[in-house]
Amino acid sequence: MLTPRSLLERYVEAKDQVRPHLMQTIYAANAILTFSIATDKISFPNRVVGLDGITKTLIVDFGTRFSRCKTFYICDSTPQQEGRIAILPWLVLMRESASSRLRIGKGYYKWTFEQQQGDGNMQVAAMHIHIERMDVIDDRDGKILHALQSALPYPWLPPAILLEQFEQLMRRTPSLEFLDIFKTPFQANPTTRRRDRAGKAATAQIGRPSAKN
Repeated sequence: MLTPRSLLERYVEAKDQVRPHLMQTIYAANAILTFSIATDKISFPNRVVGLDGITKTLIVDFGTRFSRCKTFYICDSTPQQEGRIAILPWLVLMRESASSRLRIGKGYYKWTFEQQQGDGNMQVAAMHIHIERMDVIDDRDGKILHALQSALPYPWLPPAILLEQFEQLMRRTPSLEFLDIFKTPFQANPTTRRRDRAGKAATAQIGRPSAKN
């Protein structure tokens, strides 16, 4: 039985290990993917509709640009919501294939799930990816990437462990000071919460019949 937790784990497997065949078990055929990006270091389309387009964006195109990717969900416990996960911070560590440089990024996900008819499994109906930072670090031999990925549990990463491990790495190796901005997860501010409530209200209107004249 596919649950929100298992869908999130399967998403990381599909994206990080470039396994497009898994996507049809994760996303509904008419799923919607949206992005908000607060950096000019990476770009994605604002909106993608449908399983094929989402697979191309998140797996095929992404996999040609980046390798050795690990995506971490930063939380103390697995989200238990059945239908919706409002904000789930993430951290990504990967290699930019063309330039052989480290990419380190942070942001948050929003997920909306729906139950399939028949087998009762859950699927992703809508997903939003916010990218707060996506820094580029020289790392031609890949040793920094290996050290960072090896220090963190994957894919579920408690915030306290992230903080502890990155602070230890910075103390041992001062050149890793760029980790300071990434040692804590994305924090939702009041504006983010207001937008989330507005988005939730808008989502609730989808499918409601219009008032008759």
